[in-house]
Amino acid sequence: MGFQMLEHQLAKTRVLFVCMGNVCRSPVAQAVFEKKLTQSGLAACIEVDSAGTGDHHVGQKPDSRSQHAAAFRGYSLIGQVARQITAEDFDHFDMILAMDWQNMRELQNLAPPQHRHKIELVMRYAQNSDDAEVPDPYYEEQHAFNKVVDYLEDAATGLLDVVKRRAPQPVAA
Repeated sequence: MGFQMLEHQLAKTRVLFVCMGNVCRSPVAQAVFEKKLTQSGLAACIEVDSAGTGDHHVGQKPDSRSQHAAAFRGYSLIGQVARQITAEDFDHFDMILAMDWQNMRELQNLAPPQHRHKIELVMRYAQNSDDAEVPDPYYEEQHAFNKVVDYLEDAATGLLDVVKRRAPQPVAA
């Protein structure tokens, strides 16, 4: 029993960010949150990924406008490749954070009933905005991608506070 308890205490919290195509919002959310985790010293305790509800961009790099907006603020999307959410993701991740109501509904439809409680809107964690959604910038100009970074920095700060409380604590010897 002692080993199981230790294993449970050392289990990572797993966070998945989801938008429609996994080329605009969710890759930025992943990069912003990963940087905040690194800065807080929690990167080893939290697993972060992103995915899309649709399959139309699978295998593509993030949108160049997202890459530009992220890089301008010091975030890197290098190495990210769009993927579609899988059935295994609902088992694997502890928190599945949708960018908007449409993707949240799609996730609720895809998720097995026992995992639907994991799905929330990412903006639930925002501290300086009352907006419920991160707007889809795909058909907009660069300024909309810059605004996405604003939203996601705000949400990531609040989310960091929550995962700090969930992060495994060192076990005294």
